[in-house]
Amino acid sequence: MLVKDIMTTKLHTLTNQATLQDAHKMSREFGIRHIPVLDANSGKFVGVVTQKALVSRVMKLANLYGQAELDEQESRVPIMDVAVVDCDRRNEEQALLEVAEYFLSHKHGCLPVVDKEDKLKGIITSSDFVKLSIKLLKQG
Repeated sequence: MLVKDIMTTKLHTLTNQATLQDAHKMSREFGIRHIPVLDANSGKFVGVVTQKALVSRVMKLANLYGQAELDEQESRVPIMDVAVVDCDRRNEEQALLEVAEYFLSHKHGCLPVVDKEDKLKGIITSSDFVKLSIKLLKQG
């Protein structure tokens, strides 16, 4: 099996011009934990907002400014201040076993899947592996 066999391809993304407020709204609205960030001009993958980074920044702002000011403060934080930009990436033709072992050894929750030009093709998450496990267990 390859990464492309289980990766999620219907993604909600933000551009590098978005704010923390945009990411927080998207996370709540769609119930997602990882939001890829694309360059507004080139469309290339530039980073990912993880649930951990999002919650950490939102909690920090809430503690500093209070709940009443949270929306205003979130709108002032550029998404690139929150996004993980130096993250590992995979390609869709990579062997799934390699990626599964990488997930276990590095404790990642997601890996962006990009092509040679850094165009986002999808994302592979720990949830994708759980779905695969369920499918295999039902077959067995």
